[in-house]
Amino acid sequence: RIKMKNKILKYSILAAIIILSIVQVGCTKELQMVSDSTYMLGTYLQLSVWTTNKQEGMDTIKSSFERIKEIENKMSTNLDESEIGQINLNAGKTYVEVSEETVDIIERAIHYAELTNGAFDPAIGKLVKLWGIGTENERIPTQDEIQNALQFVDYQKIEFQGDNKVKLSEADMRIDLGGIAKGYAADEVTKIMKNKGIKHAIINLGGNVVTLGKKADGTSWKVGIQDPFEPTGTHMGVIEVYDQTVVTSGNYERYFMADDKRYHHIIDPKTGYPAENGIISATIITNSSTDADGLSTSIYVLGVEKGMQLIESLENVECIIITEDKKVYTSTGLTERFQIIDSSFQIEN
Repeated sequence: RIKMKNKILKYSILAAIIILSIVQVGCTKELQMVSDSTYMLGTYLQLSVWTTNKQEGMDTIKSSFERIKEIENKMSTNLDESEIGQINLNAGKTYVEVSEETVDIIERAIHYAELTNGAFDPAIGKLVKLWGIGTENERIPTQDEIQNALQFVDYQKIEFQGDNKVKLSEADMRIDLGGIAKGYAADEVTKIMKNKGIKHAIINLGGNVVTLGKKADGTSWKVGIQDPFEPTGTHMGVIEVYDQTVVTSGNYERYFMADDKRYHHIIDPKTGYPAENGIISATIITNSSTDADGLSTSIYVLGVEKGMQLIESLENVECIIITEDKKVYTSTGLTERFQIIDSSFQIEN
């Protein structure tokens, strides 16, 4: 009998990554924090801005939430009327005309599929639905079901026509942009805030964190890295960042337990099962949350060696990998910025 265990984030909990030290002091007291939370994209979102005009801050957050809802309505796999939903419903039949931004994100997802030799694959939708992790339908599929679904996980069979028409070449194919759309939404919110003149903000879309500017006192933000073995809000380390995004993929985010085994939501497109290679948490630090979203999932699936090789080959991208034995692997650019605060974890490299 499968024991269901689906972790739902609370408004007060900032997913896998918790922001620390966001209280402003001293000469910056004219700035006030305006913050609000909501539930979209299958997770809790929290936006916090520092502004001298409270109403402008509230309006900025409102506009940001409206923009996120637009993106969800276009890219959600769970909405038949969304553009992705329509592509999936018409799989193997006809091209579907969609917005330019949906095409852009599908193409961005394909870029990471190519970069990782399929460790990241936006055509994984049939497998994701089969497992149903994070839904009331979560279960362990049979081996036959998984083998059947694997036939239809192939990003190379996503077809384009003209500027904005998309088709899946086989009827049982399904696109799922869950590994990248949230990052895109975070980037879009960042644009809105910059256009509104906001200079200090924290954007947290269920663990996809963007730090806009520095803290109002001129120091960097301190972002806590979730301890994968402890309840949400417990940190194993802290990283200092500004004007960057921090995105984590972990096996503690969405999962269920069956026969004392954890089945998490990060599915390996090659095996059809939740990825198992020793990694339990992969954090990406870079300038684009879209990129960080795709890369954190990719690294988790690739494993430590291949994952670290990929990160070291990319400019302005850093990572923190945590393994089951509490070893921590960091990319070369994090030496001065990342600090372990729990001595049970050890830097391995």
